[in-house]
Amino acid sequence: MKSWATPLAAATFIILAVTGTLIFFKIETGLIKPVHEWLSWALSAGVILHIAANWKAVTGYFSRKPAMAIIGTGFVVTMLAIFAPVGEKTNPRINMIKSLESSTIETVGAVAGQNSDTIIEKLGKRGIPKTAPSMTIREIAINNNKKEMEIVERNGRSELYTSPTFFN
Repeated sequence: MKSWATPLAAATFIILAVTGTLIFFKIETGLIKPVHEWLSWALSAGVILHIAANWKAVTGYFSRKPAMAIIGTGFVVTMLAIFAPVGEKTNPRINMIKSLESSTIETVGAVAGQNSDTIIEKLGKRGIPKTAPSMTIREIAINNNKKEMEIVERNGRSELYTSPTFFN
């Protein structure tokens, strides 16, 4: 078991360290996030097998104060991560999107610096014909069997906070 448990733990640790660092810096392109999430299972399995294969050496750590301090700190941090109360803060972008979804085309046009007829024309060219200036993004989505984000996205990319010209 030692011949593959330790290499499994080491390899998955390297992958998780790199992907976790990228996620920390908000770089989540490609498969970074799913690889990070799913390979955590492989790391857990590798570490459990590594501990089992090296049980005698592992039990020796429980008699050393520095090792117990590190293990205890890890346990406390884990418990805090799981059970610590967190404020009710929400992502400001989510609040912005919700506000946009409940806004009329006239309001969105005013914010975007475009007239509502131009936005309706652009939506029609994108295959979203059932619109009127007094309709909300949510109503337009429902009437066209689409999700709200499909109404405000172009080519699968949200233009909400990256471009002042929505609905291009």
